[in-house]
Amino acid sequence: MKRIESVQNSLVKHWKKLSTTRKERDKFSEFLVEGFHLTEEALKKKELIKSLIVREGVEIPAAWDIEDVPHYSVTAAVAKEISETEHTQGIFAHCAQPEFTEEDEQTWSTLLLIDAVQDPGNIGTIIRTAAASGIDAVILGKGSADPFNPKTVRSAQGSHFQIPVVKGDLQEWVASLKKRGIPVFGTALQNATPVHEVESQKQFALIVGNEGSGVDSLLLKETDQNLVVPLFGPAESLNVAVATGILLYGLVSKS
Repeated sequence: MKRIESVQNSLVKHWKKLSTTRKERDKFSEFLVEGFHLTEEALKKKELIKSLIVREGVEIPAAWDIEDVPHYSVTAAVAKEISETEHTQGIFAHCAQPEFTEEDEQTWSTLLLIDAVQDPGNIGTIIRTAAASGIDAVILGKGSADPFNPKTVRSAQGSHFQIPVVKGDLQEWVASLKKRGIPVFGTALQNATPVHEVESQKQFALIVGNEGSGVDSLLLKETDQNLVVPLFGPAESLNVAVATGILLYGLVSKS
């Protein structure tokens, strides 16, 4: 195990930038996860891990398979420098962002498309919900929060290692899905069908949008049908992550 003691170390500076800047994450297609749970989830996709980072005095669980995974011992000062939490558990995984081919994409038949949802916590919860409901992939369009933002990663609770999450042009995705015969559902307040009136689907794409402005009108023009979650009480709206969960579980085929 290599040891790093200085916060001025070039690798430490890189880890810190991965935690704090989207530019660094995009440039290197990497991200950092923090804490025992997320690191354990990352180890299930060991091929993505570039290294483990462990604060001095922290024990790696004996049950973890860390064979062939490089790891570093760091001082408390270094751990604090790269941490995004107030009370760090002192364990991190430096990971590559998963990559997917066009052939992979052609196998996805249930997809969630996210249009300009800007809150990292909401994005993470949506990714987690999509993984729990058995969706094949999540596509984030322009204007959405970075899926590899530390707040997003924490909210997703390891789902980045369970479900494909990719960034893309939603107009192109909708056109491609329609060519494949996959029905595309939008979400809207007007001219929309209550989700409980729609039958479950063996294949579909669902588009959810920004809480303030909703799904882009140009995208809604391309959908096969638009859905709404009806409000039976006095609340004016639902949080986008909650609404997404209701919609997904309404659409997913139970058989």
